[in-house]
Amino acid sequence: MTETPAFLKDANALLTAQGFTCSNIWYHGTSSALVDSIKTQGLVRSGDKALKAAAKKTMATIGNSYTETTEPVFLTQSKELAYYWAQQTVRNRSVRIEGNEMPVVFAVELPEQLNTRVKPDVGAASLLLLSEGEDFMAFLASVYQSNGHEAPDIDLMKADRMDYLNKLGMAYIDQNIDAEYLHLITE
Repeated sequence: MTETPAFLKDANALLTAQGFTCSNIWYHGTSSALVDSIKTQGLVRSGDKALKAAAKKTMATIGNSYTETTEPVFLTQSKELAYYWAQQTVRNRSVRIEGNEMPVVFAVELPEQLNTRVKPDVGAASLLLLSEGEDFMAFLASVYQSNGHEAPDIDLMKADRMDYLNKLGMAYIDQNIDAEYLHLITE
């Protein structure tokens, strides 16, 4: 895990005692290998076709079936958190796909009729119970603490659904997002 670049550190402006503030600007972290596709097609639900194909091939090789699921587009209100998830995407892709990929963050500026469709990612509870989730919670605690706030003390199974958005910065929209609403953040 590399240090978040300074131009993506925004938690100091977003964090309050209640968690992260929200607006109509969201962020999506991904791999540099997907930038050209995203710039032309937008953010497509379950859009990493190369990773899905590699997973399907791996499962076929070991004799298991692979059922593809349609996942929503995952968002967060923080560039800093989006960069964390971008690093995870690069790591996950590197297991199955060769290449020199870098984490990147897209800004997603939604018009009001789409912004109202962004929901707290309560489904993340299952992820957060795994080691990947523990890593995220440790990262999140460091973000809170380095910005002068107590790390969130949250019982993932009993938490209010808005805690996933406000305290954990986890959101989704269950539809594709057109490229016109996206901007690659480069500094």
